[in-house]
Amino acid sequence: MFDTMTITKTIAGVCTALLIFLFGKWAAESLYGGAEAGHGEEHAQAYVIPVENAEGDAHGEEAAEEGPDFATLYASADAAAGEGLWRNCRACHSLEAGKNGTGPSLHGVVGRAVDTAEGYNYSGALEAVFDVWSPEHLNTFLENPKGAAPGTKMTFKGISKPEDRANLIAYLATQG
Repeated sequence: MFDTMTITKTIAGVCTALLIFLFGKWAAESLYGGAEAGHGEEHAQAYVIPVENAEGDAHGEEAAEEGPDFATLYASADAAAGEGLWRNCRACHSLEAGKNGTGPSLHGVVGRAVDTAEGYNYSGALEAVFDVWSPEHLNTFLENPKGAAPGTKMTFKGISKPEDRANLIAYLATQG
């Protein structure tokens, strides 16, 4: 049976454990530089080494991150690899003309005017951003649909790799 002393000891033990964890968190943040250690400023690196690119300006690291432009990637895109990526899209879209699913039919989408799939009720967010589904516009949209066209009904998070987007667009260009 429990008496008041047992209950008091249990509560004191739980409070002590909580205090130990809070002190450990504070000590770790102090040692390893949490948000408070930098006085509100967070730095990704202690020191950045400027690197000159071919033009002689110090933006070499930005150019290295960007990689080749989309036109170059699209010119060398592999439609067969894009067909493998299409598997993710077919849960909501169809490649048959006039057959819409949760999303509109993507038959002939490359070069087609935006919001023109027969029988599909669009949100209107795409028309505010794009006029035609050019490969460049599709690339922008597929990278981050919600960011490219806020208010769109598309809930897909996007495709992060530019090569994958180029391959998928090349595959869609062969369909229609």
